[in-house]
Amino acid sequence: MDIHLWQIILLSLLAFFCIYDSLSNQFIGTHPVLVGTVAGLIMGDVTMGLAVGATLQLMVLGVGTFGGASVPDFMTGAIIGTAFAVISDRGVEFGIALAVPVGLLMVQLDILARLTNTFFSKRVEAAIERMDFKGIERNVVMGILPWGLSRAIPVFLMLFFGQRLVNVIVDNMPDWLMGGLSVAGGLLPAVGIAILLRYLPVKKYLSYLIIGFVGAAYLNIPMLGVALVGLALAIMFFNQNFNNKQIAVESVGSNQEKELFDGEYED
Repeated sequence: MDIHLWQIILLSLLAFFCIYDSLSNQFIGTHPVLVGTVAGLIMGDVTMGLAVGATLQLMVLGVGTFGGASVPDFMTGAIIGTAFAVISDRGVEFGIALAVPVGLLMVQLDILARLTNTFFSKRVEAAIERMDFKGIERNVVMGILPWGLSRAIPVFLMLFFGQRLVNVIVDNMPDWLMGGLSVAGGLLPAVGIAILLRYLPVKKYLSYLIIGFVGAAYLNIPMLGVALVGLALAIMFFNQNFNNKQIAVESVGSNQEKELFDGEYED
């Protein structure tokens, strides 16, 4: 299957929007499953896009850009993986195999975008000192360009020149760099989950954490099964606390009525 120019343009615009969305509204930009679905819709194969995006979604669970850290961009990877999986007609595995190195490659371009964006940040600071509100607004809007172009340009070039360009870039990158990025990509989900646990009330709900860990690590329950068990426990916890609060409210109300009745009787 050949890809048309209008599809390349739409996918490039999708990559531009996704990075902007991930930094602002976070509607679809942080979810590869949604990005892959939209990419599949553009390519005419929604099922393929959903399959590629859903697989990549598992790789970003627990990953967050804490402290401005750069993480693998599997949203852009979902776009490229879906597009080439449909073009080559080689299945989901081929799309995922291509999406992972693309996501790792985007780490370097993410750093470049951050460095470029400091130029507009300095201009915003200067405009603030001058109380130039139009200058502030203009430079804030222009600051979107480094982020968007850091994704839109690579997507356009990869799709326009085909898989050969991707292979040339990946093959010519040093082994130590790709190896390090691969290791980092594997460790980041664990680090992200550990950071999340640091801020969650783990001590209060430790029993639920142990149940989920045992189910995933020892019983080999799929992630969906663990999530359903967690949902069931959450419903049970909510109902129990709701009933307790309702009983407490009824008890307080009856005590107040009794005190009021006793006061009227004494009068």
